[in-house]
Amino acid sequence: MTSTKHHEKHHQKLMTGAEIFVRSLVEEGVEVVFGYPGGATIGIYDALYDITDIKHVLTRHEQGATHAAEGYAKATGKPGVVLVTSGPGATNTVTGIADAYMDSVPIVVFTGQVATKLIGNDAFQEADIVGITRPITKHNYLVKDVRDLARIIREAFYIATTGRPGPVLVDLPRDVMAQKTVFEYPKTVSIRSYNPVVEGNIKQIKKAADVINEAKRPVLYVGGGVINANAAHELRTLAEKLQCPVTTTLQGLGAFPEDNKLSLGMLGMHGTWYSNYAVNYCDVLIAVGARFDDRVTGRTDAFATEAKKIHIDIDPSAIGKNVAVDVPIVGDVKYVLRHLIQYVKPLDTLDWLATIEQWKKEHPLRYKHDEHLRAQYVIDRLGELTKGNAIVVSDVGQQQMWTAQFFRWKHPRTNITSGGLGTMGFSLPASIGVAFGRNDLPIFSISGDGGFQMNAQELSTIACNKLPIKIFIMNNGYLGMVRQWQELFWRKRYSQTCIHSPDFVKLASAFGIPAYRITKNEEVDDAIHRALNHHEGPILFEFVVEREENVYPMIPAGQTVNEIIDNPEPVNSPESSVHNKGTFIVHKKG
Repeated sequence: MTSTKHHEKHHQKLMTGAEIFVRSLVEEGVEVVFGYPGGATIGIYDALYDITDIKHVLTRHEQGATHAAEGYAKATGKPGVVLVTSGPGATNTVTGIADAYMDSVPIVVFTGQVATKLIGNDAFQEADIVGITRPITKHNYLVKDVRDLARIIREAFYIATTGRPGPVLVDLPRDVMAQKTVFEYPKTVSIRSYNPVVEGNIKQIKKAADVINEAKRPVLYVGGGVINANAAHELRTLAEKLQCPVTTTLQGLGAFPEDNKLSLGMLGMHGTWYSNYAVNYCDVLIAVGARFDDRVTGRTDAFATEAKKIHIDIDPSAIGKNVAVDVPIVGDVKYVLRHLIQYVKPLDTLDWLATIEQWKKEHPLRYKHDEHLRAQYVIDRLGELTKGNAIVVSDVGQQQMWTAQFFRWKHPRTNITSGGLGTMGFSLPASIGVAFGRNDLPIFSISGDGGFQMNAQELSTIACNKLPIKIFIMNNGYLGMVRQWQELFWRKRYSQTCIHSPDFVKLASAFGIPAYRITKNEEVDDAIHRALNHHEGPILFEFVVEREENVYPMIPAGQTVNEIIDNPEPVNSPESSVHNKGTFIVHKKG
């Protein structure tokens, strides 16, 4: 087989399941597959050998392959594709699949499986991956007949990318992949039990508009669904027509430009003080493509109690799941916003915006600026020097929250991070997927010293493919977020959170990656400039940062905005560096 760009017809030719698999991916327009071969997939890899339409990326671990597929999907909007072998190859994808499920990421995972007659016999490298992943996939398949293969692959991509996106798994027994049949790829998909609602109910949209038009203190609460729906333009049009402040979830960062005066930045546990207070005191809360998760709401019975709540989401099961709402609208966010804009009228929000502006002055994001190097300063400078024109792939932990707070988010699909599952080790492999999907902006992978070591083997993948990734490690010698909780809530009993790390500079050098250690504030700008000017493959910087630094503001888990812990640093003292991202408010009662 050779390149299929001219789409010859194969209707009469008998093809093996492995050949049909490859041809199906070509029909789907798949450009890159992340994977790792094994005994159960040798036939598939042999069929891939002569294909020029698809780039296969050999990661160094199957978890790395799934995170790479997620990074590719999040950065491009196209489905990420994974191919692994049976048994441990399949089970190693579970964390990445669960991560994609929580964050609504469209990936299709193909797993090898033992021959059908051996299934259930505890055969070598057998695992019931369909059973294992049933709770963490939108759908999954075990292919039992080669004649079903093309249809199943077509359905898998359709399910993964429509409605609320998510992961789909297809299990491929090795004997089925050796069987032959005629290849015909279905033009359409018809699944009786799966028909996502795209067009929101116009009566509900008008009802929402009526509620909004009476608002004095509205807030738009925006999640990753806006980015999934490519609806950033519609969101901005609505916000500016209403003169309504906008706060985003972690996954929603980039959906609304933070240099806009209506931006409140991120809300929730480590969101801005003023975004949390704006939500607490608003009279209409418009939730768009967000799911009221616990990191946003805290104690649900005390969340935005004064507000009428409108919830727009393509997933009907997300509406009313955590918080009761007054006006539910099921539908594609882009479609619903486009119609909602027609029915709402400009609001008089001058007093509301003035209140928020005052809150911003009184409670800006800030951190101490002295002789000690702090991760916040590094990310603050990165945001300033790139002006938000970069793709930032953050890991999980303190550096993730500081990145969310201090980078200047301006564009959709530039914030790539693990939200719902909170997967340490996400950043490095996810940045691989980003690098294969995008080349229009510089790519920064930001990790803590703990998370970095969870998938450090992917340095090899990055080096071998000469990927232009700028790797930043914030090394504080701790599992920082757990240590912060131990400090604040567990009497500073630092049980198993002090972590010994390798020499990251030497580690990178072992892979042939240029690397540098930064220890002083005055070295930071030069390091960022060096990273931005390095175009030939990867480069790594280890920032040795202040060890016992905390992320503020912080609303303790399960608490309310009234229990928010603000940064103890004074706002205008010479010892503090003030970083103020936006403009908004409402006057506190009592």
